[in-house]
Amino acid sequence: MNKLVLALTAAAATLTAGCATTQRAAPIDVTRFHLGSPVEQGSFTVEPLRTNATISPEYRTYADAVSREMGRLGFTPVTSVGSDSRYIVSVAFLRAPRGYVDKPAPFSIGLGAGGGSFGRRSGVGLGGGVTLPIGGDRQQAVIGSELSAQIRRRADNTVVWEGRAITESLEGRSEGQPVAVADKLANALFRGFPGESGITTTVK
Repeated sequence: MNKLVLALTAAAATLTAGCATTQRAAPIDVTRFHLGSPVEQGSFTVEPLRTNATISPEYRTYADAVSREMGRLGFTPVTSVGSDSRYIVSVAFLRAPRGYVDKPAPFSIGLGAGGGSFGRRSGVGLGGGVTLPIGGDRQQAVIGSELSAQIRRRADNTVVWEGRAITESLEGRSEGQPVAVADKLANALFRGFPGESGITTTVK
């Protein structure tokens, strides 16, 4: 195998690996705290964690995701105003830019049989492709997303459980849309409920 074939094979492998890394879902860091005793099932209402928080459609997306996860755990959501539920579940979220990464290149040039004029002229048969950038805006924003939830007993206002889940996603990707992110964060936050207290675990 000549040096050109070796060089192009290495380039193709590197770029393919780079694209795969870019598309891989980011892990979620989860931290939880509780009193060390089981949280008995019961009814709950959901409200904003922060005082005077705006009840926006995006907040409702995260609040609904938390409510669904608690429902799967056997808790009963109560939506009526002024209800006397056993628990109050306070929810907050944050989404903000965390920096930029290079975008994957938009197209590739084949290097095998029938893989374009470059492959035919060189006679190189790699059976693959090399992805090439073509200029322009080559960066994509990284969005950090955080979901926080706190469960407290209504009777004495004692916090019995609280947690936070954090992840990152690329702007414009379907997996980075608020609904997808909210579901993913809520699922990770309540997985293995109540979870280990006082440590941060990584959920993939």
